[in-house]
Amino acid sequence: MPGAMADGTTADVSLREARSVLRACRLCPRCCGADRLSGQKGFCGAGDAPRVFRRGPHHGEEPPLSGTRGSGTVFFSRCTLACLYCQNFPWSQEGRGADWPPGRLAETLRELRRAGCHNWNMVSPTPWLPWIVEALEAAKRDGPGLPVVYNTSGFERPQVLRALAGTVDVYLTDLRYARAASAAEGSGFGGYAETAREALRVMWAQAGPLRTDADGIATGGTICRLLVLPNRADEAVANLEWIAATVGTELAVSVMAQYVPAHRAAATPSWERPVTREEYGRVCDAAERLGFDNGWIQDFGRRTPDELVGYRMREDT
Repeated sequence: MPGAMADGTTADVSLREARSVLRACRLCPRCCGADRLSGQKGFCGAGDAPRVFRRGPHHGEEPPLSGTRGSGTVFFSRCTLACLYCQNFPWSQEGRGADWPPGRLAETLRELRRAGCHNWNMVSPTPWLPWIVEALEAAKRDGPGLPVVYNTSGFERPQVLRALAGTVDVYLTDLRYARAASAAEGSGFGGYAETAREALRVMWAQAGPLRTDADGIATGGTICRLLVLPNRADEAVANLEWIAATVGTELAVSVMAQYVPAHRAAATPSWERPVTREEYGRVCDAAERLGFDNGWIQDFGRRTPDELVGYRMREDT
């Protein structure tokens, strides 16, 4: 049965009851209702066991997440979007990876903790939340908990995010489009901008600004990534303007330059080239003009297509 939330809304998911959730899956905004326990597959293609492509210490996130020992990252297979430029399409869209038996995810979290990682970083977690919540609780019962990073495209349901209160410490989210036409063509969902903006509001209300320890390692808060897209720098600027007016410039923003025409983008007009220095500079200038001074920009000349490199803190002026 749905449960009443503290803010008066209703949550129609209980992330600790996997069987009830997966009988009619509504974990993402598509709310496809697939009975995953009976073999039905919704848009994302996720089944009845968590599928993982890769896991281990990762040094390509923003500095407060990667730190010196790496972010303890689990890259889940499947995705609720279908981005035509996705660099991870072999596992996000084609589903490469391995189905994990019960208990393996919790043991992986323990391994990442023993490896000295700064956090537990769940990448594209949405289709697998019941298992993730269960594994996190199990790993915390026999050792210290690490900050939990929810690494998402921003395509999330507010009800699901509210159900994660007390589980997630750091939200690492995206805000990619401001126009429905770009969202529909680029990621297969025209309502992405409204959905991701509302999700960001909920994340901010729940986690607040980025917080770090004495060593500069994230302990909680919200980071929003803005990937600058070819011919669409104005949409990134529009999102920065929306954030400044709605959430506020305390939000840590990460302005990213590493778009490359991967997957189907190379053959798609207006998506088939990298971002130019002028486009990226326009977005960085907007961030400065609007007063964002908590976050990162990239060294444009050093960007690479396969990992995030070249981040630096914005310096106070």
